[in-house]
Amino acid sequence: MQAPIQLIDSRGKYKQTDGNIISSVVSQNGHYVAFATADGDLWLVERKNIQQAELWQKIQPHEGGILCLSQDITPSGFITAGDDNQIVQIIPGKEPELLVKTKRWVEHMVTWFDKEGSSSKVAFVEGKQVHIYQDHFNKPLCVLEHDSTVSDLTFSKDGQNLATSYYNGATLWAIKDQKADKIKDFVWKGSHLVIALHPKEEAIVTSMQDHDLHGWRISDAHNMRMSGYPVKVQSLNFSNDGKWLATSGAESVVMWPFFDGGPMGKPPTELPGIPGGYCTIVKFHPVYGDLLAAGFIDGSILLISPDGEKVLPITLGQDKDFGSITALNFDMAGSLLFFGTEKGVIGLVDLSASNE
Repeated sequence: MQAPIQLIDSRGKYKQTDGNIISSVVSQNGHYVAFATADGDLWLVERKNIQQAELWQKIQPHEGGILCLSQDITPSGFITAGDDNQIVQIIPGKEPELLVKTKRWVEHMVTWFDKEGSSSKVAFVEGKQVHIYQDHFNKPLCVLEHDSTVSDLTFSKDGQNLATSYYNGATLWAIKDQKADKIKDFVWKGSHLVIALHPKEEAIVTSMQDHDLHGWRISDAHNMRMSGYPVKVQSLNFSNDGKWLATSGAESVVMWPFFDGGPMGKPPTELPGIPGGYCTIVKFHPVYGDLLAAGFIDGSILLISPDGEKVLPITLGQDKDFGSITALNFDMAGSLLFFGTEKGVIGLVDLSASNE
């Protein structure tokens, strides 16, 4: 009997829901996966119920749409921000709880936690401000002020620093007790949309409104420009060792080398993609740096080795009418891959070796 060529058929499950999937994340303890729709639905899937879609739970934590989703400070929970100007905590089995009432919409939020689960930080954008909470939501640890609206943010691997992007540049902040100090401002005129911080904090890279990437070497703020994309780059992701930066924005997956003096003066590597369709989102495996997941506008998802020699289809767009891949992520162990699409499809695939 021939094995299915798509892993979603042999190792996964998917479900059609209503609304565009804007984000998907796994809880700190890995027991739950959440999918958020722009229409305001939040789908919760318990890890043990992956193959039983009838047990997947839908809740509506906001009066209106969901703008962003992140992991909670608690091990099994999640946090959502909605267009009702509320930040809400969702713990499976409990009623949603209001954490913070904001004055403006919160469209970007990120969580950091240490491996032991003993300390966590949550940062979210409210206009020109970034609010950071640590271990609880009683009051902010600090508030970071910017000259223009913050477009994106990301924590360093150790949670001690935070990188933010905005119009005309980016800033790297040091997060300390009750305050944050600027490490350095990085200036480049234009609209910076998405930010990525090198895992060893050697570089900051942003995607630009004009289909380019711009980067800075952190040590001396030396500028780096990476261009040639046919569409706007919406997704950036560094490999764990920092050698590669994977990006969306082209038919193939574009990989920029951050070793041997790269990326300046070095051509990018182009991994296999979907002919006639653009890559929409990229994510490196959290454990095996030689594996990358890439989603495409036609609904395809491929697992690809950085040398491009191994390609494993998770889904194939020509066979399944999923719509563009809008959310894609691994759990912390890399044994679970989950995704969402613009047509409201949510899916999970078990990658563990024990699943035969």
